[in-house]
Amino acid sequence: MSPDADSLLQWLAATPSSIALHESLHVYPWIETAHVLGIMLFVGTIALIDLRLLGLAFRPVPVSEMNGKILPWTVAGFALMTATGVALFYAVPVQSFHSVWFRAKMLLILAAGINVFLFHARVERDRHRWDMGETPGAARASAAISLVIWTGVIITGRMMAYNWFDCDRPQPPLIRTIAGCPAALPGR
Repeated sequence: MSPDADSLLQWLAATPSSIALHESLHVYPWIETAHVLGIMLFVGTIALIDLRLLGLAFRPVPVSEMNGKILPWTVAGFALMTATGVALFYAVPVQSFHSVWFRAKMLLILAAGINVFLFHARVERDRHRWDMGETPGAARASAAISLVIWTGVIITGRMMAYNWFDCDRPQPPLIRTIAGCPAALPGR
């Protein structure tokens, strides 16, 4: 990582509101709780749609009907998850950014975004043909990929709480590279 970006993260971590948020006995845990609730709502509603696309649940319900009823809840979960995720990052930006788990989580979220884009661009546009019938293979593949990716996001997010790969601990060169550890930190 460039020294300028590291300086920006250190400046962000030193802002009074970042320090206050990180050291808060009540606000930080409430934000973490809201983040988990947002994830549950977002991923839970996505899982319902994915299970329908895979033909494992809700078979008699048209995909369009499920989307119409569930999508507002998915958007609400996404908004809550994103807002609280940004706040959690703001509370500990240096540690978060240099976390191997955070980086893996962000890559998985990017992969989920690409999966959704491809689904909407290539598969869902023909949904009127298969809404009540057999779900095409591409839609089933997208649903399976979605379930795997979001499971990975939850696991990597949970692993962020552990400091196994923190930059301030001695780490193998590969981990230091993946985490983008600055050269000035111990263990390099």
